[in-house]
Amino acid sequence: MGWSGKKNGELLQLMTGQFDIFITIDNNMQHQHNLADKPIAFIVLTAHNNKLETLKPLMPKVAETLQTIQPGHLVEIT
Repeated sequence: MGWSGKKNGELLQLMTGQFDIFITIDNNMQHQHNLADKPIAFIVLTAHNNKLETLKPLMPKVAETLQTIQPGHLVEIT
């Protein structure tokens, strides 16, 4: 989509109306932005790095969370 290098604030603006859920490893997102008024749900993956082999075990919890998460809500998955 040509969004490479965009910061979270810009990404939030760009995704509004295009996506329903934002999955990130940025643990500070909820402290940097007012997420409650966004029409997007947020999933924060908490891990010691962002390598596929580290994040892959979190995917079952992500799939489960996708079934119930609501816009404006943030769920942390560890």
